[in-house]
Amino acid sequence: MFDTNLFAGSLDLVLGALTGLVFGFLLVRGGVSRFETIVGQFLLRDFTVVKVMGTAVVVGGLGIYALHAAGLVENLHVKSAFLPGNALGGAIFGVGMATLGYCPGTGVAALGEGARDARWGLLGMLAGAVVYAEVHTPLSRALTGTFGESELGKATLASLTGWSPFVFLVPAALLAAVVFVWLERRERRAGA
Repeated sequence: MFDTNLFAGSLDLVLGALTGLVFGFLLVRGGVSRFETIVGQFLLRDFTVVKVMGTAVVVGGLGIYALHAAGLVENLHVKSAFLPGNALGGAIFGVGMATLGYCPGTGVAALGEGARDARWGLLGMLAGAVVYAEVHTPLSRALTGTFGESELGKATLASLTGWSPFVFLVPAALLAAVVFVWLERRERRAGA
């Protein structure tokens, strides 16, 4: 079983660093560390980001639930879903990503590639993290006061329905494959 304390020793730090390097390498190889790719997604011209993120969601979901079913992962650490907070955070994230052309992961990968514009974005992300840390508690109270208790708790589709997670993941994988093939054909026709 995996240790729940991720920073228990130097081996965990080394494995984390190696995982980060592999992740960054894959972002660069996948082309999602380029400003043009991210902005092309928002303009509905380049669907590389959808394909990479869709693959990550499906493979990650299947992988983590398979590990959980095999007993190799003891607990799934699901965050509580507070819908107004998630919507506000998603809107801020989306505006920042559309403006900068990077998300935090692709911004770091772009910086590693030498993209100068990523420097300013990463400084903005750090400043945003500081502001978030300062306003999180009062903002959460204000949202709760305005919208009431909109928290779903640690909800997943499987926990809400009582069904196996694979009932959702297998069709999601098949749907992703169909969408990816359709997007590839669409991009080829548009390129021709």
